[in-house]
Amino acid sequence: MKGIVFTEFLEMVESKFSPELADSIIEGAELSSGGAYTTVGTYDHDEMIKLVTCLSKETGISTAELMRSFGIYMFERFYVLFPQYFSGIDSSFRFLELIEDYIHVEVRKLYPEAELPSFECDTSEPGCLRLTYRSTRPFAPLAEGLICGCIAHFRDAADIQVEDLSSGRGTAARFLVTQRGSLS
Repeated sequence: MKGIVFTEFLEMVESKFSPELADSIIEGAELSSGGAYTTVGTYDHDEMIKLVTCLSKETGISTAELMRSFGIYMFERFYVLFPQYFSGIDSSFRFLELIEDYIHVEVRKLYPEAELPSFECDTSEPGCLRLTYRSTRPFAPLAEGLICGCIAHFRDAADIQVEDLSSGRGTAARFLVTQRGSLS
């Protein structure tokens, strides 16, 4: 897993909770990296699971909710860090349609060794987008948060239904995003 995910997670913990809590979860997680991350480094995804688990124990917030919150946070950080990916895109539906065939292609140019999840997109029904997420890693709640962050960013009104396709493991899910119109 790319270091940028870790550095942004710890930034979120510092800003939403406290720097002391960030230090506490790094220490409590007993990480092989020691919690010293660089944005371009590559780290074991189990370290993220350990960090989120420690944060959950410290805050009483479920790991799934923390991952969703991080996804929402991360989407806005992607917008700040990689504005070129948003050029000419004016809706969450359009952006989400482009994840696999544009966004992930561009990410692989920056990080050739990145192991990204796959997203199948079905737009056959007007006003409805079905995204099927598959990964070797248990981060479906993170993907859900990124989708929620995307919708909020573009100020689109949409409902999201999540269907777990991995028996609670978080490695596969179908997100049904139904458009309700746009916010003014």
